Amino acid sequence: MPGSVRARAAAGATVVVALALIAAGTAVLLVLRSNLQGQAGLQAEVRAREVATQIATGTAYDRLDLPDGDDHPVVVTGEGGRVLAVSEDVRAVDAKSVRSAKPAKPTPGAVGPTPTPSDDDEDGDGSGEPLPGEVDDDVRHRDGTADVDGKVADYRFALVEAKDGQGEKVTVRAGSPLAPERAAVGSVRDAMLIGLPLLLVVVAAVTWLVTRRALRPVEGIRAEMAAITASTDLSRRVPEPRARDEIARLARTTNETLAALEASVERQRRFVADASHELRSPIASLRTQLEVGVAHPELLDVPGAVADTVRLQRLAADLLLLARLDAGERPADARVDLAAMVREEVSQRVGDRIPVRVAESAGLEVLGSRGQLARVLGNLLDNAQRHAVSSVRVAVERAGEWAVLRVEDDGPGVPEGERERIFERFVRLDDARARDDGGAGLGLAIARDVAERHGGSLTVAAGPARAGAVFELRLPPAG
Repeated sequence: MPGSVRARAAAGATVVVALALIAAGTAVLLVLRSNLQGQAGLQAEVRAREVATQIATGTAYDRLDLPDGDDHPVVVTGEGGRVLAVSEDVRAVDAKSVRSAKPAKPTPGAVGPTPTPSDDDEDGDGSGEPLPGEVDDDVRHRDGTADVDGKVADYRFALVEAKDGQGEKVTVRAGSPLAPERAAVGSVRDAMLIGLPLLLVVVAAVTWLVTRRALRPVEGIRAEMAAITASTDLSRRVPEPRARDEIARLARTTNETLAALEASVERQRRFVADASHELRSPIASLRTQLEVGVAHPELLDVPGAVADTVRLQRLAADLLLLARLDAGERPADARVDLAAMVREEVSQRVGDRIPVRVAESAGLEVLGSRGQLARVLGNLLDNAQRHAVSSVRVAVERAGEWAVLRVEDDGPGVPEGERERIFERFVRLDDARARDDGGAGLGLAIARDVAERHGGSLTVAAGPARAGAVFELRLPPAG
């Protein structure tokens, strides 16, 4: 598929390898060409110096041992461009005829006296030129053409200056053919042009196969997720590869997400079922009382109807608050004085079965919603008063980096194995502590959710001497 990851990976790898090979091949060809040209220039220089040495030692121009013109054409020119000697079969160099002038024939072996260089002229004549009977150390290179027996070819020429025995300055121009160099470069280039497409095909195929193998678990994950979506069965899990790579971690994370989603959906189902059950009881009771009141007004239990209405109202308020918490509602960032809030809330609880004692404490502020924190305190006090025997105590204090609100009672306490379960929604224990006067089992669940939304925690432990229960709300203090 053109839009698949495999196709894009194969195409990308092929393009990258192609660019790298083109760059590397170009560099290899340039280096190879430079080296071969350097070798050709060195061969030409050797031939030019051999001929120049013969001239400097007094060899007559018509008796010079010149190399074959096909391999190394040599032209010796004097002042004014006069051709003094030329290799056999060489007709022209750089499109200029070298047969038009008749070479001079100096006296064989005529070697003039060699001047003695002065202290101020190390080269002997002050001009940097070779002395009679010497060869200049400098050499010049240039590319050109030569016509050898009617065949024109490219050469690398080396130009060396020398002086014969009579002091005449001559220039020896020797060439080395560039055809072998170009043939070698062309062969390498052709090999690259043939091998590059084949190599790119191999790279594309290998990348396709490797990517296909690597992404096979991803396709399995995708197929299983599609099946889960179609069946809405959140108990299914995607296959986890044995390899410890990114795909395996993706599969594990996906399964963890599915597990969390399954738990959330199951919790929502239980919540709806329990809420329906809890709402059904007060509604049915209220309807029955109203129907009896319609038929027999003298039998209408008005206080009972009011109690059921209040219970229904509280349950609806609890469900609404839980829905807002589940939706991720963030609490306000108001500064709340815990000690002042405790005193205010306790002062409004007149006529409770067991009075609440408030421990003396200094002001301690936290950030959050005063209404939600007051709801937590009210739920904890309601729970403590339902199960206390004779005492309920509230204290606010600083414990390290936490602001702590503690509610204690002297009731039967909470069994250690049930201390987490009581914070679940619609949970009511079977022992004496769970006998609830109309409660739906949402108070402690709401209290913990609010605590966690405020960045804190809510826990329960045994009271002093392992009697009663102590609920401890921990919140980060305001900075």
